[in-house]
Amino acid sequence: MNTKSAQDDLSQLDDAVAAVAFRRLVRHLQHRHDAQNIELMGLAGFCRNCLADWIRDAGFEGDKAAARELIHGMPQDEWKATRQKPATQEQLAAMEASIAKNAKG
Repeated sequence: MNTKSAQDDLSQLDDAVAAVAFRRLVRHLQHRHDAQNIELMGLAGFCRNCLADWIRDAGFEGDKAAARELIHGMPQDEWKATRQKPATQEQLAAMEASIAKNAKG
């Protein structure tokens, strides 16, 4: 399937269905706190913080901290203190390479 066609098909997805899937993704990430943001960034080029930014872009009226708390399921400071591990040099390098793939050409 080419990218243009996939994007067109995704636009046809009912908003209510998309919302249920989005909430399921967020709840899954809240449960799987072992999947570190740096690892998500290195593999997929997005993380929980990106989701928080995206909901703000979509019209969420809260500030950055409120959006991140919604996505993380707790205040970001608490998340960092209880869930986040220090990033390795390999993870940082993978993240940088992955972010470069996000650039739209």
